[in-house]
Formats: sequence, structure tokens, C-alpha cells
Amino acid sequence: MTAISHMHPFDKPREKLAARGPQALKNDELLAVLLGSGIPGKDVRKLAREIAAMMEKDFEGLDLERLTQIHGLGTAKASQILAAIELSRRFLLKERRRILSAADVYDELRPYAGKAQEHFLSITLDGASRVIETRIVSIGTLTQSLVHPREVYADAIADRAAGIIVAHNHPSGTLEPSRADRTVTDRLREVGNLVGIELLDHVILSPEGYFSFSDEGVI
Repeated sequence: MTAISHMHPFDKPREKLAARGPQALKNDELLAVLLGSGIPGKDVRKLAREIAAMMEKDFEGLDLERLTQIHGLGTAKASQILAAIELSRRFLLKERRRILSAADVYDELRPYAGKAQEHFLSITLDGASRVIETRIVSIGTLTQSLVHPREVYADAIADRAAGIIVAHNHPSGTLEPSRADRTVTDRLREVGNLVGIELLDHVILSPEGYFSFSDEGVI
């Protein structure tokens, strides 16, 4: 492929975007616009093509660690890409999406089911059970000190949420709730009752499926 410096001006990603709009650009060209420049020995289009190939292979598994394994892609530029993806995801996936069951929660949070570390997540909902926001509350082994109700409910209050669902993955793959899982759930339910934001469910995730405290009648 022709080096970007030797391209006709109208074929360069930025100029092409300005003349024809972002829809006219290929995936690697859009990435090239985000990156802005390459490194000595690897121009921005070559770098962008490597990133595009990684995205096509495993988009859901894309993270900072994997991106920065690409030669020439540092933390700053990798963060720009992840930020652009997350911003798009928030605007596109949030539109009118409703959570009506634990299966819906699992579909929403499936990318976290196989994570090597425990991720504790929250989903805030409006009165019609539409998703307001999905957030990572903490990363690490689930304990009462790590998952403090303040951290869970602060954003829910700011969102003016009617309800909240929490979830976390079990890296071991087991779906059996631990004593800590049950204790945290009880504590969050009590605080939810106090602040007027109902805890609707606590879902445990694994690649094999999910466990719902609500389905089991615990909440």
C-alpha cells in the first residue's frame, strides 16, 4: 500500500473525511484519523491496519494491555481508541435498551463474564427499566470494604435512577454465590431501601451462564 505521505491529498484519511464524510472511510482509515501519526518505520496507515485486524479478530476482548502489544502503539494512543469506542458504545447501546430479566443483564455484561479478575458492575435504570448507564464499580476480589454502598449508589443518585442492578464475574467459573456475595447483596439492598433506589438484582457471571439472586428469590 502507498505510504500516506505519497498519497494524493484527496486519498489521505483526514482530507477524505473532510471531502466525503466519515462514512466514506474504511475502518483502518478511521483509525488513522484517530491516531494522527505513526512512528519511524511504520506510518499511520500500517499501524491502523494492525489495530483494525485485532479489532476484527476479537473486538469484545479489546483492552489497553492488548492494544499496547502492537509495536508503535503507546498508552496515550491506545487510550484514545478505547475512549472513542466506549463513547460510541454509550450512545448507541444505551438507546432505549431495557433490562427486564437476568438474561438481559447477562447479554448486557457478557464481555465481563470471562475476565481473569473479578469486576463488580452496576447498571442504573429509569422507571421504565431502560438502561441509564453501565459502570465498573471496582476490580478485585469481592469484599464489603471493596464494594462500598457509597460507591455503588453515588452514581445511581446522580443518575436519578429508579432502580439498580449489580453484577460481578467469578473467574473460577463457578456460579455458586459465596458468603461474601450474599453479605454484600444484603447490605446493598438495605442501603437501596434507605435511599429509595431499589436493588433489583445481583447477577453472578461466568462464561457458562449466570446466577440471579432475584430469580432465586433472595432479593
